[in-house]
Amino acid sequence: MRSRSYDPDLTPPWKKRQPVPEVPADPGLVVEEAVTGFCGAVIRTEKTAEGLTVTLEDRFGKHRVFPMEPRGFLLEGRTVTLVRAAGAAGAAPGAAASPQRTASGSLAVPGARARVARAGRIYVEGRHDAELVEKVWGDDLRIEGVVVEYLEGVDDLPALVRDFGPGPDARLGVLVDHLVPGSKESRIAAEVTDEHVLVVGHPYIDIWEAVKPSSVGIDAWPRVPHGQDWKTGVCRALGWPANTGAAWQRILGHVRDYRDLEPALLGRVEQLIDHVTVGFS
Repeated sequence: MRSRSYDPDLTPPWKKRQPVPEVPADPGLVVEEAVTGFCGAVIRTEKTAEGLTVTLEDRFGKHRVFPMEPRGFLLEGRTVTLVRAAGAAGAAPGAAASPQRTASGSLAVPGARARVARAGRIYVEGRHDAELVEKVWGDDLRIEGVVVEYLEGVDDLPALVRDFGPGPDARLGVLVDHLVPGSKESRIAAEVTDEHVLVVGHPYIDIWEAVKPSSVGIDAWPRVPHGQDWKTGVCRALGWPANTGAAWQRILGHVRDYRDLEPALLGRVEQLIDHVTVGFS
């Protein structure tokens, strides 16, 4: 008996994948990011090395940056794909001057005093991570009363979490470098199961890579052969002096605000700030 070739027209309607409408990301459009549930108005769209991103602002003035992936957002409960509006260059044409912003893109609070430090903390792997977080999110962290500490690696993370003693009033957030499936870092992170601890990470080998190459004035971060010290290899490949401390200061000096950082880092730091401050006003 001859086999019948597949005819898509015979597929029941309820099995067919419904087309998803494309919606221009016009400034002011309110959408919900499908994965995190973050709801906010479109502030700007930007073209990055990784693709298009959209910045949303929620009703509290907090910003989040998301990749404009297919089927990535909900509009009035319907799944949509955001696309860049025709002629988009950031803010709405003719819009009034924006309020002053911090380096992270949040609304600035003139004259605000630093809050007394919370019991909760954010841990990052090293000094360079801490300096980058301070430069971009420092104003926000001081208003929220969040202290950032660095660990010099995460090999002992489970023990450090136990020593910290996290709880409802002392929440802990941890930012891990190179948190990708199968990595040593992912195995260590999986050992931390306390509900008051949030461990997130970015895919980059080192925090240096979270700075956009274009901001540093290079085409791309060099590929360093496995087994070599990554930072030393980067300096060698770029023709920089073999001084990783000086190299980092050179990189950090090119970071002005969140627009100089990759979205994969921006979203993770914002997650940690939210986690540590949840339930507090």
